[in-house]
Order: sequence, then structure tokens, then C-alpha cells
Amino acid sequence: MSSRKFDMAIAIGGEAGQGIATPGDILARVFVRRGLHMSTYNAYQSIIRGGHIFLTMRVSDQEVFTHGDKLDVLLCLNQDTADRHVGLMEPGSRVIFNSDRIKIDKVKDGVILCPMPVSELTNNSRNRLIQNTVAVGAMMYLLGIDFEVLEDSLTLRFERRGQDVVDENVAMAR
Repeated sequence: MSSRKFDMAIAIGGEAGQGIATPGDILARVFVRRGLHMSTYNAYQSIIRGGHIFLTMRVSDQEVFTHGDKLDVLLCLNQDTADRHVGLMEPGSRVIFNSDRIKIDKVKDGVILCPMPVSELTNNSRNRLIQNTVAVGAMMYLLGIDFEVLEDSLTLRFERRGQDVVDENVAMAR
């Protein structure tokens, strides 16, 4: 019997070139700074722009040695990821996705869909990667993590690009 109080598996999927590493880095920084243990697995099925890439992170309050065999939260950055992985989600898990571009019709009973109307949330931003920041903000909300922790991580991630980029990403996450 496990005495774990926090043990969660998160996956981010999309196409090569869609910026999956950035939300993964931001989340890793948030979790590590909270004193949690992590195991990650980045499956580069394709290095060709447009091919499927899938990052899995398992986060726990105790040491972990694998990324596990279940997913609690799935972030779909494209339709292909939804088509490949949503059917594997179990009751109680959550699927975060851009409802402007991704359609999910069938899920198992108990799987919670978290659609994000990205164009509305971002005031039709021309930055196509901003959906990643919006999704990380949604994930932090779902996990009950204080926004300031995410804000610090976003600042560290984007500060070399200038204050305007930091401010845009913080605003979009909020």
C-alpha cells in the first residue's frame, strides 16, 4: 500500500515544431520548486516538422523511477494527439485542448474534457504558440497551484526574450 499523497501523470502531445518542450520545462520548474519528484519521458516519434511528439511527466511527493502506466491529465496541442490518446484516458482524468481547432467526440464515461476557446482567451493573438501558455495556466488551475508559482516560472523561462514577452505569457496564463 502506498503512502503517496500526490502522484500524478501528465502528458503533452502535439506536432514537432509546436513547442512541446516549453510547457514541459515550465511545468518541471513549477513541480521541482515545490519539492516534488519527477520522472519524464519524451517520445520523439518524429523529428520531421509536423510529426507526432509526446512528453510524459510523472510527479509525486515521493521518489519515482518510471513515468507510470496511466495518465491523469492530457494536454492535446493538435487533433492527432487527441485522436491517438483520448481513448486511453480513464475515468477521473482530464483532457485539456484548444476547442477552436480540436474536436473530441467520444470519451469514456468519467473522463473530464476541459476545452479552451484559445482565440477568445487570447484576443485572437497571432502567436500560435501562445496556446501552450494558456494550457499551462489551465493546468495549474486544475491542480490548485498558486498562480504566483507559475508566474515565477514563466518569468524565468521568457526573461531573455524581453519584458514584453514575459508580460504577454503571464497575461495569457492568467
